[in-house]
Amino acid sequence: MQVAIVSTDATNVDDHFGRAERFLIYEINGDSQALVGIKVVQPLSEGDKSHDFNPGRFSEIAGQLAGCERVYCTGIGDRPAGELRKVGIEPVIYRGAIENIVI
Repeated sequence: MQVAIVSTDATNVDDHFGRAERFLIYEINGDSQALVGIKVVQPLSEGDKSHDFNPGRFSEIAGQLAGCERVYCTGIGDRPAGELRKVGIEPVIYRGAIENIVI
């Protein structure tokens, strides 16, 4: 299964979906993991907690995550989570080591 991971240090899931500047793309099968790509994006959030949802920016991010079945992040807003589900990507709230993710 291909998943996207929000990580600032390439070791841990450690940031919010809206602040992600990159997504690490992993192929995970059981406890076997392989980094298969890195997708650099413009963050969805504009730094203001009350910012409006930006459909264009979200669409660009979702396009970069095509082929992923899940995205692991420490948090995500209701609207982006719902929009991800519409395109077949399940958001997973998780904080911890990437190596501990088992599917």
